[in-house]
Amino acid sequence: MKVSQMVALGKIGFTEKPIPTPREDEALVRLEYVGICGSDLHYFTEGRIGDKVVEYPFTLGHEPAGTVVAVGEKVQGLAVGDRVALEPGRTCGHCEYCRSGRYNLCPDVVFFATPPVQGVFQEYVAHEAKLCFPLPENVSTLEGALIEPLAVGFQAAEQGGAVPGQRAAVTGAGCIGLVSMMALRARGLADVLVTDVLQNRRQKALELGASAVVDAGAPDAEARLLGPDGRGLDLGIETTGSAAAAGQLIRALRKGGTLVLVGYPAGGEMTLPVSLLLDKEISIQTVFRYRHQYPAAIEAVRDGKVDLKGLVTRVFALDDLQEALDASCRDKAALVKAVIKIS
Repeated sequence: MKVSQMVALGKIGFTEKPIPTPREDEALVRLEYVGICGSDLHYFTEGRIGDKVVEYPFTLGHEPAGTVVAVGEKVQGLAVGDRVALEPGRTCGHCEYCRSGRYNLCPDVVFFATPPVQGVFQEYVAHEAKLCFPLPENVSTLEGALIEPLAVGFQAAEQGGAVPGQRAAVTGAGCIGLVSMMALRARGLADVLVTDVLQNRRQKALELGASAVVDAGAPDAEARLLGPDGRGLDLGIETTGSAAAAGQLIRALRKGGTLVLVGYPAGGEMTLPVSLLLDKEISIQTVFRYRHQYPAAIEAVRDGKVDLKGLVTRVFALDDLQEALDASCRDKAALVKAVIKIS
């Protein structure tokens, strides 16, 4: 099978490897689409995220979907021909976090494209069958490749306790900001604002269902978030990693509101107005990937509550992965979400 490899900082090559044989609890999936994530771009341009350092050659990609072509002898509930979205993290299953259902916090998780674990910009992968989620007939494998980021949005909405009737805002109209907005809408929130400094990203948020958009750099941005009655937000989801954006949400949240932090700040730290957090008794929640969100995310796409196809800006062939990554880094304003077509 063809396998892409990051052979140096910012440089992609290709090699051939044997098609893997699935173990007794695995499915072999012929991959059809794999999304490009922000973490792929970090590894591509910087060679590391925190203490996770790339050793070359390294295969990127952790947002896959495709068709099952073989199953291990102990696999049940999954058959050859099933189209599936793959949840990319295998966990140990026996630590305190796995046993309590918070498996995304497992310290021994094996997650695609997180060094030293190889990713899946390649033609086939053998993966734990219980992490291969069948797609309904009306959900394509292109959409299936975007279930992974959508699961992050659903996790953010759940961490925030989102319920119908709330007034919410999402800072940042990149991929994670947009899926967070769509997750809130899927949970029944009608009033969801999205902020961004880029006009074309604000337009994309409107196209995908935001009730209103706000220029985060405009003088009246906080007034817009507070609303015409000045009551403020019930819920704010911060996806940019920006202290300025988080500060806007904190000032716009009503007393007793909830702030959900999703975006990672540059350098790992940010300064927040803690006195205001205390005065308002704002609850702070955080998000690390997701847990138990794939079924709900797939159901929302099936039922037409989420438009994942509308999220995709451009589709590239696997052979053009270098161009796709270069373009995603070079033009982040216009290229909101790129997806690689494998087969």
